[in-house]
Amino acid sequence: MIKLSHQAIETAAIATARAITEHFGIKAVARRMVAAFPVPRGGVAAAYAVRKHCPSLYLVDTADEADCFIDDLVDSGRTRDAYAEQFEGIPFFALFDKQKQVFNDEVGAPDPGWLVFPWEGNSQSSASDIPIRLLQFIGEDPGRGGLAETPGRFLRAWSDWTIGYGQDPKDVLKVFEDGAERCDQLVLVKDIPVYSHCEHHLAPFFGVAHVGYIPNGKIVGLSKISRLVDIFAKRLQVQERLTNQIADTLTEYLDPLGVGVVIECRHMCMESRGIQRQGSTTITSAMRGALLDEPSARAEFLAIMK
Repeated sequence: MIKLSHQAIETAAIATARAITEHFGIKAVARRMVAAFPVPRGGVAAAYAVRKHCPSLYLVDTADEADCFIDDLVDSGRTRDAYAEQFEGIPFFALFDKQKQVFNDEVGAPDPGWLVFPWEGNSQSSASDIPIRLLQFIGEDPGRGGLAETPGRFLRAWSDWTIGYGQDPKDVLKVFEDGAERCDQLVLVKDIPVYSHCEHHLAPFFGVAHVGYIPNGKIVGLSKISRLVDIFAKRLQVQERLTNQIADTLTEYLDPLGVGVVIECRHMCMESRGIQRQGSTTITSAMRGALLDEPSARAEFLAIMK
């Protein structure tokens, strides 16, 4: 997360004003012939900052009147693409554009993550707009007493549900050679709780994971397997990827003779909306090494798992 300074905004506004002038030509800008529509809401402050350095630029109240659009940030690019689709040929300018990886020295990295603009206050007040706008979108009143602390709770909950993005599996998977002597049979941890959110609807899915491996001179603490599952589950996921990430990580860091992962989950995106088939369970598996190539080893894993 980067908190932008007013100087960073000033630098970006000068660059954006220069880009507008180059696009339309000095004469057009000088004659006050370029109408700009500020994209709600961040584009409003951005447009006023740009206009300071392009004084003949004038702002219009509707997108239909615009010769160009001005926003504060191109992040995923969805807003820009939506305007491009609806208003073909009308240029879109932004103070910061992650798609082009254009940032000034203050921001530093090509993708600095969450940007907080001066008019947003701080990271908490910036992010709190998300649940507030969501409450408004569904028809609720964010000012209602029962919802007064909801934005803060929402952000704290999502910080916990997605804590896996800030965790590295290699920091968890400490392996041991001591204790692995003559250990060449299946080690299986069953019924590891899985709580995650699907990346398609941000809806929960939950269930259990069964993770096993056949040691090859090294073992790992059993609690670390559960932590590994949690690291990948606490990211936006699809169950198929989650299953393979666990199997591939164990294979990479433990170098076992074989790895088996089976996950069984219920998905609220299927049960509470759409097809609404309550109680349905999705089962995914990933086998590596001997558990993939040797039928007897795979049969042993599945039998013990059940």
